[in-house]
Amino acid sequence: MSERPESAGPDPDDTFDEFAELVEEETRRDPDLAVIEAGSRTLRTQGGPPQADVPARPEDPEVDNALREVEAELATRWGETKLEPSVARISALMDVLGEPQRSYPSIHITGTNGKTSTARMIEALLGAFELRTGRYTSPHVQSITERISLDGSPISAERFIETYRDVKPYVEMVDASQEYRLSFFEVLTGMAYAAFADAPVDVAVVEVGMGGSWDATNVIDAGVAVVTPIDLDHTDRLGTTPAEIATEKAGIVKRDATVIMAQQPVDAAQVLLKKSVEVNATVAREGLEFGVVARQVAVGGQQVTLRGLGGEYPEVYLPLHGAHQAHNAAVALAAVEAFFGVGAQREGRLDIDTVRKAFAAVASPGRLEVVRRSPTVVLDAAHNPAGARAAAEAIGEAFQFSRLIGVVGASGDKNVRGLLEAFEPVFAEVVVTQNSSHRAMDADELAAIAVEVFGEDRVQVEPRLPDALEAAITLAEEEGEFAGGGVLVTGSVITVGEARLLLGRG
Repeated sequence: MSERPESAGPDPDDTFDEFAELVEEETRRDPDLAVIEAGSRTLRTQGGPPQADVPARPEDPEVDNALREVEAELATRWGETKLEPSVARISALMDVLGEPQRSYPSIHITGTNGKTSTARMIEALLGAFELRTGRYTSPHVQSITERISLDGSPISAERFIETYRDVKPYVEMVDASQEYRLSFFEVLTGMAYAAFADAPVDVAVVEVGMGGSWDATNVIDAGVAVVTPIDLDHTDRLGTTPAEIATEKAGIVKRDATVIMAQQPVDAAQVLLKKSVEVNATVAREGLEFGVVARQVAVGGQQVTLRGLGGEYPEVYLPLHGAHQAHNAAVALAAVEAFFGVGAQREGRLDIDTVRKAFAAVASPGRLEVVRRSPTVVLDAAHNPAGARAAAEAIGEAFQFSRLIGVVGASGDKNVRGLLEAFEPVFAEVVVTQNSSHRAMDADELAAIAVEVFGEDRVQVEPRLPDALEAAITLAEEEGEFAGGGVLVTGSVITVGEARLLLGRG
């Protein structure tokens, strides 16, 4: 018998034998669960483990110094929380750059929670179908270069620096002609659109920074507009009800576009549907035109069956935890189907094997991400009550912790009480801390709220994050090595990013 060349990939017979061996290995446990877990493990063997693409600092000192100079220059501009609701400045920048955002089609994503994970899934699906992708998301977990991705990976520090230097003269030109200088986020948005045009990409996947109508990203005319679940966040800027917030977010829906709408509060859904009618957009709603048919916990994630616009996609392994990620997957799949014209210009589903391969390779850093074992330390960037509720439910489903210790560092402009109340049922104790951001809530102020929610005996204060992590790990270990204690670090993307570096994932 001739040997198979390495380039031919895994032998189907070997894969089947491996699957059978894994099932047999697990037969002392629940047989159905054994099949599901074995299936997910073989999928990950074929596709390779998902890589959390969070770049470290450049190793070359000259490149690192140059990146720090760019970061320092960007830091002199308005931060992401200081806004003047207008797209005038970014429109002026696009004009002098030659309208780079119009040189490729795009998928635009808004909503309150799940935007980045959904963007990553959309990017993975498009890439699996051999399209060159550009992805723009915010905020970053560790490195500013994460925000601009090409072909599924953050651009290199060298390319980030080069892009900044290319657009800098045009940025200064616009600064001189406007009442206010371009903000940090506006400059980064301009850099992303320019980098995508320069690549060039086949399609851009763009996440809004905040809202929609006047967000800096909203100078694109996306053929597919995605709205993830809307909840109360940034209420001082977007409105105090889901309907008011939806009014701002509906601004990304362009004439004749397709709107992929996740499950929404009734008043938010009404606003989105009304805007869609006004601009003759086609709407696909989760739970009606597409959705999650079934899901089952599997090793390292979950096995799902999704219903898309073109049919059913069974036995899809998703290496992310929680019902919310299954719903994000359904939204992402529908968005990619809409991009390819499924349900409109063409009938039938996308190639199921390609879809499975794409989802099996998805990673979302800082979203119920395990970064340490013994005890298990999980990171989740939940920063509002809705995100906290989803994370609390998911961690209870995916991990069998006998005792879970929370490490919480939050921003002062968030609904911190609501966030803590969502985690109260699952945290045995909570260690409150603060990250290095100027927006961070003071640890003592956070502790005062935590005591009201948890009671004094369940709250520990450690203002420095390294001390908070050490204290939480010590508390989790108190029950012994095999007792099942765990740590969840949460409350802010910045807290999670800094913890990730401290725990050696940088």
